[in-house]
Amino acid sequence: MEKELTDAIYNKVYEYRVLKRMSQKELADAVGVSRQTIFLLEKKTQAPSLLMAFRLASYFNVEVNDIFHYEKKHN
Repeated sequence: MEKELTDAIYNKVYEYRVLKRMSQKELADAVGVSRQTIFLLEKKTQAPSLLMAFRLASYFNVEVNDIFHYEKKHN
């Protein structure tokens, strides 16, 4: 049986937000999305769009790879 590939995107949105002592709503307003979007990113139930990844990285003044990590797993 062939192994199935599973893609996963891990992120540190929560960690960066807490370091800045911001609420989800404050971060959402700063990058132009809803609080629900930030909530889903932090719960890792939603992957970011490429634009969202760049907006967050730019806001925190870091590289995209500092916040988001892509991993392909074999099951």
